[in-house]
This record gives sequence, C-alpha cells and structure tokens, in this order.
Amino acid sequence: MTADIITTFPKVKLMQNEPLSNYTNTKTGGKADFLAFPVSLAEVQELVIYANKQGLPVTVIGNASNLIVKDGGIRGLVMILTSMNHVEVKDNEILAESGASLIEVTKVAQRASLTGLEFAAGIPGSVGGAVFMNAGAYGGEISMVADSVTVLTPQATLKTIQRDELDFGYRHSRVQDEGDIVITATFKLQSGNATEIQAKMDDLNARRAAKQPLDLPSCGSVFKRPTGYFAGKLIHDAGLQGYQFGGAQVSTKHAGFIVNVDHATASDYLAVIQHVQGTVLTQAGVQLETEVRIIGEDPV
Repeated sequence: MTADIITTFPKVKLMQNEPLSNYTNTKTGGKADFLAFPVSLAEVQELVIYANKQGLPVTVIGNASNLIVKDGGIRGLVMILTSMNHVEVKDNEILAESGASLIEVTKVAQRASLTGLEFAAGIPGSVGGAVFMNAGAYGGEISMVADSVTVLTPQATLKTIQRDELDFGYRHSRVQDEGDIVITATFKLQSGNATEIQAKMDDLNARRAAKQPLDLPSCGSVFKRPTGYFAGKLIHDAGLQGYQFGGAQVSTKHAGFIVNVDHATASDYLAVIQHVQGTVLTQAGVQLETEVRIIGEDPV
C-alpha cells in the first residue's frame, strides 16, 4: 500500500499511520493506515471511488464517542466527517450534515422553539453516528424524529431513505446493515416554547451529570439494556463496580460505564468487557450484549 492517496487528494486533510487514540472518546485505539477529514459530499464521494478502485476498505467513525478501536488499528481508509457540520432550520424541520454535533443540533432546535430532540441534549455523538446507532436516552431515540436520511452507498451513489425504510430498532438502523455513509439527516420536530425546551434540556443534562462519569474518558453506555433488566444494576449487583484491568475500570459512579483511569488501551477495555459479561452471565444468567461499536484489528 502506498501513500498515493495523499498526493491524489492534495486539498483533503489526509494523514498516514495516524493514531486513532487522538480522536476516540476513550483515548484508545491503534493507527489508521490513512485518515481523512473531508469537508464536502464531493470529497467523500471521490475518496470512496478512489478507495474502491484501489481495493482499500473504507471506515467512517463519526465522532468516535460510542466506539472502541482495537489496538491493531484500522486498515485502509478511515474518514472522520466532523468538518461536515452545517445545520439549518426550515419550518419545523432541521437539516443537519452527518458530522454535526448532536448536542449542537439540540441547541439549534431550542433556539428555533422546536421540541422533540431534548432527549439528545447530552448525547456526545455526531448526527451520522446517532442515525447509524439509533441513539437514544431518557425515553427518546432518533427514530422518533428522523424523517429522512441521505446516504452515500458503498458504490459511491447518493440516495435518500425515508423514515419507514430505515428499519430502526434498539441501537440499530438499516445504515448498519448496508454499509452506507450518512451524509445528511432531516429531523421533523414540533413547535414548542423555547424556555420550556431549555428547561427540559437543563434537567436531563443535570441528571446525566449526577449519574454518569463525565469527567473521565469513556465510550458511553457499554452494554445494551437486556430485556427485563438494567445492565448497570446487573453489573453493580455482581460486585463489579470498580473492577479494573490495566487502565480501564468499571466506573464507580455508574456501573454501565467503563472509564479510562490510567492510560488504558483498547485491549484493557475489551478485557474488562469480557470479564463483566462472564461474571454477569455466571451470577445472573443474563448475557450482556455490547452497545458500543468495536472495530479494527487485534494487535500483532
């Protein structure tokens, strides 16, 4: 593999052998062969076409908030779309590019007196990642407000998918299944009172700050909610709060989180996850499934 991609796209911010730990919320992760920060749909499309011709795998990692990149890194081309972050309001709709901060979109909605996105006021992901994962909190999720999504297919063609075709489920959307890259999302909201919307956002953010370890690097909520249970309670009841392997620790503030307390590696995170899953299965008979997306290569 050569660095021809860098000379082919002189206007795109492109790096070779870049540690992804510089970009993930956990501060862990190996190197990307090539890391690109496109600023437009045209650049994303051209990069995908080039990668397809060269046989380079393409990975998009959004804001890298609910993500663990293994210590062996990611082969091929990795794209971070946070430079594509335009947000605009039209009547009761918000059109947001995939790299826009979901938190920023909730602020735009509040200023426009549009209600429906308050649940997302503290979710640290990007719009694209939120659609990809059907992100949710406090009884709300993206499926409730997403009206349509424009994506780039793995073949670099553009298409728009309507809400009823997005196959939303718990932390799932059709985008995951087809390998599409979210370019923009349209959220349909309702008219509301800006003061009341802000009050609800403030309340949810206060609740989040009181319960979650926001002062330490983490990948957010690690496990999906098992039917009939709460993952955090199962982990707490298994006596695992504070369990540590390497620099990764089950948070002493909220057992559903794993935090980086001392220069953790992705392998440390994965070891903690495996130990938690095994212990909870043994003690409670419940198989915890990861909500966090785990990608990349194992270290050599």
